[in-house]
Amino acid sequence: SGNQPPVSPSSTLRRRQSLKHLLAMAAAAISGGHLVLSTPASTRRPQSLPLHPPSARPIAASSASAARHGVAAAAVSSPAAVPSTGKDAKQLPKDFLHINDFDKDTIMKILNRAIEVKAMIKSGDRSFQPFKGKSMAMIFAKPSMRTRVSFETGFFLLGGHAVYLGPDDIQMGKREETRDVARVLSGYNDIIMARVFAHQDILDLAKYAPVPVINGLTDYNHPCQIMADALTMLEHVGRIENTKVVYVGDGNNIVHSWLLLAAVIPFHFVCACPKGFEPDAKTVEIARSAGSKIEITNDPKEAVKGADVVYTDVWASMGQKEEAEYRKKVFQGFMVSLPLVLYCHLHQF
Repeated sequence: SGNQPPVSPSSTLRRRQSLKHLLAMAAAAISGGHLVLSTPASTRRPQSLPLHPPSARPIAASSASAARHGVAAAAVSSPAAVPSTGKDAKQLPKDFLHINDFDKDTIMKILNRAIEVKAMIKSGDRSFQPFKGKSMAMIFAKPSMRTRVSFETGFFLLGGHAVYLGPDDIQMGKREETRDVARVLSGYNDIIMARVFAHQDILDLAKYAPVPVINGLTDYNHPCQIMADALTMLEHVGRIENTKVVYVGDGNNIVHSWLLLAAVIPFHFVCACPKGFEPDAKTVEIARSAGSKIEITNDPKEAVKGADVVYTDVWASMGQKEEAEYRKKVFQGFMVSLPLVLYCHLHQF
């Protein structure tokens, strides 16, 4: 993040490890954010909290739709697996728009399968090609180096071909209606990934596209990034459940996706932000009602006590550059600096 000093190299996981981009529903890929892991607190009491998975939108029954859904599901199934089509088969949403569109069991299966595929590719085994002969249209209303490279590389490593469509290639709602963009791209491609501004744009794409749609980022949430961070937690902390994750900074779309993950898997989430920059209250309530402990505070030092993970993001995102100078003043102290990391370690137990 350009507005914040670097944290201790020994404490920071780099922005994204290359093969971590093989998640979510289409060789999923991630951009941005910093994840800092601290020593797990052995004195934290485990929780046992009930979860109520959200209702999933059923998949269309036509054979064409089932085939399209199989493209999305292939990334998390075993190389020899064939999607079940029986009447007792579990119905998953067609699209990957919000983490809490899926239940805990499905999210954990995606993450565990990502670990397996990552190990397979790192070993040099490129035999798992679930997207061979498939193409993915990538809509970038918001440009991003990391999101483009990670999605495109991840899809290629799994056998597919990605088509980049930048801000000047598609102007949804201006040059063409979103529904027309969805229908045209679905005719040529097997999957659509979109990184857009308005959240309604991703909802409309999913509504009108018969092929799976992946949310690469909206102003409301960023599910693929948090899925990759959840994978990092599994690799370095060993678990997601019953951990304490502390976010320091703006209560933005990153925070909303952490909250939606907490609505599926119970953990303690704290957002430390300046007054007036809190996350969406309804999203906070979704996570709390699911059983996770959620705290919103204006004190970063108090927040990081006993944390397993400390996380931050840029102060001014794309589309907020006119506020950059103002935010730079307001967010002083809300950064993952070396003093805050040391304070976290000193108050770990």
